[in-house]
Amino acid sequence: MNRPDIWMIGDVQGCCVPLEQLLALPEIAGAPDSRLWFAGDLVNRGPQSLQTLRRIRDMGERATCVLGNHDLHLLAVAADIRKPSKNDTISEILQAPDAEELLDWLRQRPLAHFENGHLMVHAGVLPKWDCAKTLALAAEVEAVLRGPNWRKGLQKMYGNEPAEWKDDLTGGKRMRVIINALTRMRLGTSKGQMDFSAKAVPGQHPPALMPWYDIPGRATRNVVVVFGHWSTLGLLVRPDVICLDTGCVWGGHLTAMRLRDRKILQITCQQYQDPDLF
Repeated sequence: MNRPDIWMIGDVQGCCVPLEQLLALPEIAGAPDSRLWFAGDLVNRGPQSLQTLRRIRDMGERATCVLGNHDLHLLAVAADIRKPSKNDTISEILQAPDAEELLDWLRQRPLAHFENGHLMVHAGVLPKWDCAKTLALAAEVEAVLRGPNWRKGLQKMYGNEPAEWKDDLTGGKRMRVIINALTRMRLGTSKGQMDFSAKAVPGQHPPALMPWYDIPGRATRNVVVVFGHWSTLGLLVRPDVICLDTGCVWGGHLTAMRLRDRKILQITCQQYQDPDLF
């Protein structure tokens, strides 16, 4: 018996129209038992965050979603830990009659998912972490988000320090490093320190920094790491890493890749945000 196909999908960011167009393509629509992996940032910046969240939630077990930084931002705003920014498009979620139900569903999502030799996260994996450690550390944060004190837990989420992993980290510092790596990281040093200050445009960052997936000795080289988050990097397909963020909200594409053969589907997107304003 053949297993259902898995389609891995890049950052949607509240762009529900191209998502519907993608789901209507014959390769996906014609295989209703296929599964859909979403690489995080389901919401924000695009015009239909509420509709997008409801659409993916209603897919049930067909959809596997890892949390991105914008998804966590939504939870933080809902918990009164952060103020919305002027470019946020999450207010309609917070004001919706089913807001509590949607937020409860969102905070049950994982930060990392491993299956069929592929490890999906939103942003990246620190070089010291192998696949098992990545999943275990993600589970620590997931337990906080799913627990009764999730609002208090999110208070410790923000900040760029510590910049590197140490096994003896505890409390808020430990949680912050895990979240920053899995949902925000793009660049790092050869020693595995994260950097959030440099411009993350490929080829324009300082020579002392490199993409996280090129840091020497990365312990996840034996699996395929699938991620989004890096729209200026765009579609990257290598034997060991796949980036699927192709800038839908910026007027790029919404991209899906079939896991078994790396077939790519793309929808051209309307520009909803101007990257020069960020």
